[in-house]
Amino acid sequence: MTGNTEHTEDKPSTVDKQGPRHKRDLTRRKAVVAGAGAVVAVGAGGALAAGAFAGEPGRAKGAGAEPKASAGARACYKLTSETTEGPYYIDADKLRRDITEDREGIPLTLDLTVIDAETCKPVPDAAVDIWHCDALGLYSGYESLSTGGGGGGGGGAPTGEPPSGTPTGTPTGAPPSGAPTGGPGGGGGGHEEPTDDKRYLRGTWRTDRQGRVTFRTIFPGWYRGRCVHIHTKVHVDGKWTAAGYEGGHACHTGQFFFDEQSVLASAAVAPYSTSTTERTTLTEDTIYDQSGVTGGLLKLTYDKKRMAKGVRGSITMAVDPDTTHDGTDSAAQPGASASASPTTS
Repeated sequence: MTGNTEHTEDKPSTVDKQGPRHKRDLTRRKAVVAGAGAVVAVGAGGALAAGAFAGEPGRAKGAGAEPKASAGARACYKLTSETTEGPYYIDADKLRRDITEDREGIPLTLDLTVIDAETCKPVPDAAVDIWHCDALGLYSGYESLSTGGGGGGGGGAPTGEPPSGTPTGTPTGAPPSGAPTGGPGGGGGGHEEPTDDKRYLRGTWRTDRQGRVTFRTIFPGWYRGRCVHIHTKVHVDGKWTAAGYEGGHACHTGQFFFDEQSVLASAAVAPYSTSTTERTTLTEDTIYDQSGVTGGLLKLTYDKKRMAKGVRGSITMAVDPDTTHDGTDSAAQPGASASASPTTS
């Protein structure tokens, strides 16, 4: 299957789709569908910005993106926390920046910057993966295993009565810290083979010369046992070819998190408001290490009166390009900078 190609200088060519494979050290991504369409984001002042991705002409000022700065001007900090890969990672998937597909939800523009944790210099030409559940807690490729629920939207979510108020508190029967859950985090974080061929809210793109990459997606929902989050991987030392991204290794496996105020605001917007799933808060989550930015906490900007129009999130990931952290080794422990055994997704 082939798709549309974005006309940018660094866009890899599209090729025929191969079936998903789960690899550890050797990564391979096939170009299948190139995301198209304008980015819509809300800046701190509430003005809508449409058009450009990171590093492209026309990017709106004040839209929540990190300000331009030389490598020497960046604040260097410890390694960004490593976390579990979770069971729902799919390799060899789509090279694209717009990963929304048909998913309903609050538009989210995600600005990411990858730097070397030791030198603070940008890491160009890295392959960055992101994947997350939809507004009602469903993961593409694993809808039958997902534990989200709601009264509408999200495509295929179980139906039910909407909650009487915004989701708060610990989910019923929530596991103790570090214990596997029965949902997407179950099985101690071990990989699950995909159960369907859907691939919404998944994508891979390359960092530019400044180590930046931008994705267009939606604000994630939640499911039993986890706070709202987005998964990510950073791959280096591979090659971008006509066939996609070949070889290399994952130098970082992590997750991005959302502050409670923003999550509660999203819960008042459809289809999030139809969710029947109780929510785990940021402080209750067993994966987030409570360390703020180094733990993956995003900087979010949006118009509080019009959140449904869009949110922009940004973060800088400080990684060690010389190490391998694929989320499955002893270095993927929640709460540590170079950290081990995965627990939940």
